[in-house]
Amino acid sequence: MGASTDFLRNFSPFNRMEAEALAFLAEHAVLAFHPRGADILTPEMGVPRHFYIVQRGKVQARQTGAAVVTEYASLSLGPGECFPIGAISARRPSTNAYTAAEDSFCYQISADEFLQLMQMSPVFHLFCTQYIASLLTQSRQQLQTTFAQRAAEQQTMTTPLGQLVKKAPVFVTPETSTRSALEQMDLQRLGCMVVVDDERHPVGVLTQSDLLPRVILAGFDLSRPIGELMTANPHQLAATASAYDAALEMATHGVRHLLVVDTENRLKGVVSERDLFALQRISLRQIRAGIENAADIAALQRASRDIRQLALNLIAQGIGAEQLTQFISALNDALTRRIIGLALEEHDLVGIDFGWIAFGSEGRHEQTLSTDQDNGIIWRSPERQDGEPIRRRLIEFAKTVNHNLAACGFPLCKGNIMASNPELCLTPAEWKSRFGAWIREPDPQALLNASIFFDFRVLYGNEQLGDQLRSWLNKTVKGNSAFLRMMAVNALQVMPPLGRIRDFVLEDDGCIDLKKSGARLFVDVARILALRTGVDSSSTVQRLRQASVKMGVSAEEVAAIIDGFHFIQLLRLRAQHLETEHDAPGDNRIDPDTLNELDRRILKEAFRQARKLQLRLKLDYQL
Repeated sequence: MGASTDFLRNFSPFNRMEAEALAFLAEHAVLAFHPRGADILTPEMGVPRHFYIVQRGKVQARQTGAAVVTEYASLSLGPGECFPIGAISARRPSTNAYTAAEDSFCYQISADEFLQLMQMSPVFHLFCTQYIASLLTQSRQQLQTTFAQRAAEQQTMTTPLGQLVKKAPVFVTPETSTRSALEQMDLQRLGCMVVVDDERHPVGVLTQSDLLPRVILAGFDLSRPIGELMTANPHQLAATASAYDAALEMATHGVRHLLVVDTENRLKGVVSERDLFALQRISLRQIRAGIENAADIAALQRASRDIRQLALNLIAQGIGAEQLTQFISALNDALTRRIIGLALEEHDLVGIDFGWIAFGSEGRHEQTLSTDQDNGIIWRSPERQDGEPIRRRLIEFAKTVNHNLAACGFPLCKGNIMASNPELCLTPAEWKSRFGAWIREPDPQALLNASIFFDFRVLYGNEQLGDQLRSWLNKTVKGNSAFLRMMAVNALQVMPPLGRIRDFVLEDDGCIDLKKSGARLFVDVARILALRTGVDSSSTVQRLRQASVKMGVSAEEVAAIIDGFHFIQLLRLRAQHLETEHDAPGDNRIDPDTLNELDRRILKEAFRQARKLQLRLKLDYQL
């Protein structure tokens, strides 16, 4: 018992396990020998009778039926690693074969003792429930290894900003004369000057791009303090934030410099776009500048392709799906806004109060590399004025925007869910009437409409119009349990494609549609939970996080569900190549037999998390 305890204390999660639980494990663990080539556990053995912890040697977990075993197609387990967590927890046969790759010793406890240990130890229980998160980390590492040569040529986007800061920061105080600050910028060859208070907390910034409009053209007196000239409340991130966090911040706000601060909010340094993307073929500055300076649609077409290329570079570096989809959405938002800006130069809409609405995946900030258009307009008609002429002007404007979006790779919606459709260019009262009709009479078409249109946000124009509509919608739906129940029935029409005998239930072409049978499962339930609990966000992940707090669901359970959603999103992104047409028929389909063993395991676990989420919905509405 002493030897086993000493061994276990060298590995996670056993080194953090409660003393009583560790003693229980050490007391019941039996050490067994497995010669090289011996099968320890296979699917044919049925429901696992034991939980194993590798003590010495190496155990190979592989997809059964694989013709060739390679490092990428298999998973090696060494000392301290354990198996089969998913199968023994669910009391089902293992979907992988575990073979001794060399003479090996494994501790084993019975299935009943494993379940008892789960109940005794919160630490062990947390480890098992967060299993998918640990697998996701391994998958990202594996993907990075596959792209090792390519990643070595590029700036790694997971690097903490603190490590990117190479020089001590140069700064001035608000009282410093503008001339003195500019002389330092010139001497040090700086792109910006940071202004700090007496405790070195950043209070402002002045960049080179500010000089022409604020100093030269404005005839600013250089003897006056820089505090009168600077941009207050500069964008900043903690030193522990990653390079892709900085990239997302820059893309979202259109800035080229970010201040890096320590734990006490004191200036540590400045990170620029050049620091982040110096080693990448396509830089954020190039894309952002290309969008902002685009004089025509041809220039925006080039920017659209650059967005896809940069996203694929980030996929190759192992960036997580949530950050990737936010990154893509932020740049696509900038692209759409510029398209709208160009259209406004052709259409005189001065004085018209309107908002351009994004629906569907764009409304949820969850765009992948392949998506069509889903948009509309909300506008306010002046009192005692005929609004129809305004509507006609807005529709003509929308036709231009829709056409130009299509030219930039976002196909026209086959279902005509576009702002140029007169039925989707509505006043707030008309939108409320439309939504209200679907809620009062939730027939199949109304439920389908709700699943598309209730995921919205204002992308350009008066955001308050969208906020007010969201507030009204939440109040209206929250008290209508019959409508929510019908939405729940609709959400349960598609089940996770998990087989009872085989791993997955495949469609006729041998594939799984990761959008229809994957991401949608999470999206539909999250929408219902958000409407039921009054969550304002349109993002699936934020809906799950915020609704779970109101419903009292544990953070660990929600984290596992979100990890499952993120992995399916990541698989969709990895399947969409640069040459793929936007919204091509097969761009969300995947043959699970083409996945390596690790990714198959995660995909199965992701579908189990979707099934768990649906089960909660089923119990809540007694379906």
